[in-house]
Amino acid sequence: MTRRLPREAGQASVDLLAAVPAVLIVATAVFQLLAVGYSEVLAGDAAEAGALALAGGGNASQAARHALPGWSRAHMRVAVEHGDVRVRLRPPSPIAAVARRLEVEASAAVEVR
Repeated sequence: MTRRLPREAGQASVDLLAAVPAVLIVATAVFQLLAVGYSEVLAGDAAEAGALALAGGGNASQAARHALPGWSRAHMRVAVEHGDVRVRLRPPSPIAAVARRLEVEASAAVEVR
């Protein structure tokens, strides 16, 4: 005698399989938002470090680069004009086009005499 499974027996597997892409998309979006926020904080810290170095007579661009972790240095640009240090930083992203669009900027200024 063979047992027959009810028609709903495989439904949970199908539901789970359908939900996986949605969960992955939401997780990627949350990761990207966290990465943008963290990059904003890092850019602000780097700009402040550059401005402090500039006030002390040091190299602002080098100080800003050393204020960042190694992974983010490749995605940063530093501009120094008069007493203003401006840092632009691209957040990490699995999609390069998204990272370019979400680039953050921070600046710090000191009075140069």
